[in-house]
Amino acid sequence: MRAKISYAVTAAVLLFYFVLVGSRGVMLIQTGTVLTVTFGVAVLILPVIGLWFLWKNTQFVRRANALATELDAEGGLPVDELKRTPGGRIDRDSADEVFAKRKAETEAAPDDWRSWFRLAVAYHDARDTPRARRAMQRAIALHDGKPTEA
Repeated sequence: MRAKISYAVTAAVLLFYFVLVGSRGVMLIQTGTVLTVTFGVAVLILPVIGLWFLWKNTQFVRRANALATELDAEGGLPVDELKRTPGGRIDRDSADEVFAKRKAETEAAPDDWRSWFRLAVAYHDARDTPRARRAMQRAIALHDGKPTEA
């Protein structure tokens, strides 16, 4: 729940920023000189790119959460078997062990979205966010029946 609240607050702040920047871009365009119109158009591009990124990221999170809900209903969510340091951080060796199991599971069933989901969680636990995201994207694509690259 804390993550959802943080995401909602971040999204709201970004939307406010995009509106603020967009209004400045419109004001520059309304000034009417060649220079201010050029700057105004350039300034308007930033909120458009930001909104696109926010939309794509929100869609990704919603789809990943839907997979987690479905996997939880099946009883297939990965069990947290990671050792932690006294400070609560995940022990690196423990994360590597679990990752090796998840990778072998995925290699044994490369077309199963469930194994890719669990691999994404293992990547995340090992603090490899880019690979975690790619694995989750693969899980989403397999779940949706879309062709995926090897």
